[in-house]
Amino acid sequence: MVNARDDLVLALPHAAFAGVEWRISDGLVDYDEAVTEMDSRASAIARGEAPELVWLLEHPPLYTAGTSAQASEVLDARFPVYQTGRGGQTTYHGPGQRIAYVMLDLKRRGPDVRRYVATLEEWIIRSLAAFNIRGERRDDRIGVWVKRPDKGEGREDKIAALGIRVKQWVTLHGIALNVEPDLAHFAGIVPCGIKEQRYGVTSLADLGLTATMAELDLALRQKFEMLFGKTTDYAVGNTAKADEFAVPSSSAVASRS
Repeated sequence: MVNARDDLVLALPHAAFAGVEWRISDGLVDYDEAVTEMDSRASAIARGEAPELVWLLEHPPLYTAGTSAQASEVLDARFPVYQTGRGGQTTYHGPGQRIAYVMLDLKRRGPDVRRYVATLEEWIIRSLAAFNIRGERRDDRIGVWVKRPDKGEGREDKIAALGIRVKQWVTLHGIALNVEPDLAHFAGIVPCGIKEQRYGVTSLADLGLTATMAELDLALRQKFEMLFGKTTDYAVGNTAKADEFAVPSSSAVASRS
């Protein structure tokens, strides 16, 4: 089934803070270190001690197993396998893939996880549209998909994966969008537990685009602000209280643009 989550009201109000901090890390970030830092920041957000954060990064080659993962999904453990608290099954992370860890306060924005997931999908879809790629959601498959008639009838490839966790109503983990990763690395797993041969994995490069990571980051930030509200540049060591970032409740994003 196609686009069944389109009946949801997309976008989440941004009245919680005046701006979501936007952080981009250069180089490859160790997975354990990233998760530790993400958990710490999410806890600070829940306590009202830090503003919300979107953290863009890349990881060295690795596999992660979500809460629904099966051991049989790892076909060839050529890279480290990390057990993680996010939802979903087994996926790959590596160079050339843009990871966005999203730490938002759903208690203030609206405690609706289903709406949040659909809005994350919409964020990816709008970002891909900036490069003339038609990404689509599927009712029976989380993530964003691209039709591949060039590969045969009914063929579709996944270009972006989602996996989240919500703790004290603050979101953790987020999205992984394939820019130019080594797609052969996905062969070591059953990506997201999907075994049907007509479903594969793709990337911007695989689709013939030469977009850089910086160009994608710009599109991601622009489309994020349309759905979640404005962003501010990341401030190292920011210890300001969340309440200092409060804005009037009337400052909300329109449901759809």
